[in-house]
Amino acid sequence: MSKTECIAMLLAGGRGSRLGALTSKIAKPAVSFGAKYRIIDFVLSNCANSGINTVGVLTQYRPYLLHSYLGNGSAWDLDTIDGGGIAILPPYEKQSGASWYAGTADAITQNLGFIESQDPEYVLILSGDQLYSMDYQEMLANHKRHNADLTVAVMPVPWEEAPRFGIMTEDDDEKILEFNEKPAEPKSNLASMGIYIFNAKLLIDTLKADEQDPNSSHDFGGDIIPKLLHEGRRLYTYHYNGFWRDVGTIASFHETSMELLGKEPAFDLYAGPTILSNSNTMPPAYIGPDAVVDDCLAAGGVTILGTAKHSIVSLGATVGEGAIVEDSVLLPGATVKAGAHVVRAIMGENAVVEEGATLGSADTSVDYAVIGDDVVVGKEAE
Repeated sequence: MSKTECIAMLLAGGRGSRLGALTSKIAKPAVSFGAKYRIIDFVLSNCANSGINTVGVLTQYRPYLLHSYLGNGSAWDLDTIDGGGIAILPPYEKQSGASWYAGTADAITQNLGFIESQDPEYVLILSGDQLYSMDYQEMLANHKRHNADLTVAVMPVPWEEAPRFGIMTEDDDEKILEFNEKPAEPKSNLASMGIYIFNAKLLIDTLKADEQDPNSSHDFGGDIIPKLLHEGRRLYTYHYNGFWRDVGTIASFHETSMELLGKEPAFDLYAGPTILSNSNTMPPAYIGPDAVVDDCLAAGGVTILGTAKHSIVSLGATVGEGAIVEDSVLLPGATVKAGAHVVRAIMGENAVVEEGATLGSADTSVDYAVIGDDVVVGKEAE
């Protein structure tokens, strides 16, 4: 196989337990987002738009839907004739008996054979559950400019959120001086985005050594980066200043969905590189003659006969006559029947709110209402 300059390893095995009912049946990267997409579409589109067409996708929790959705990568133009495409890389049972990935670094370690078979110069490590638009070629150019061993994509975060991240300090030339994983008292607010470019040989050698360390938790932030920094390796940052979210909680999922709306949305799906998807082809949305629709994203196959305001109405969802949907997210196939009222809520795929029933509350002191896939809410549940 001819040498590939850069391949991507995409960590997509996360359960996303803080998303509750939304991930009871599927992995977090497979959760629908933005009316017609799934979360993993955004990072795969980044790869395609950056010309990185060999992507290993590391899956683990409830992988069936994700595997069938990804296919060979053709939906994202990754099925090229020169050896590119998507490779599904689930965990497997080793001689030691362990199988599930023990940490982010261990996940890559278990798949070093795939990396070595591609013989790349660089390895881009990504998370499958983040929402952003980035040109990875610009990050790779920065890596080369610094003659770096490892480059970490970074952005400043609010100081109060800094203890949730890997935090670093740097010099005037972007060289990393200190790195601390989730520090109680951070020295800066410059946070790792969990996006890395490694020189391939260094990555392979480092992970093989880490695998033999009984004291390691086999995590990039907790073990690999501090080790390389201690060894005096050339670690640099790549500053990103665009939109970036990790929708790890119900609140962040709802709030980020609302950031897609408005005349000047924080995350504009209509600007910048195209976001590709493997969503089913469906007929155009139908807006009935008595419908009221204001500040919504409505995907193909949608039927709106009632009122939808400041909401995301995903593929094949229905808002019945006299129904009202406000400040809500309807995932694919969700149905709000006639006369029902849904406010500040998230409805899972194919979930139903029966006629005249209510889901959610306009009271902002109350948590968002969430129902999972296929759940039916009747009037008795009010």
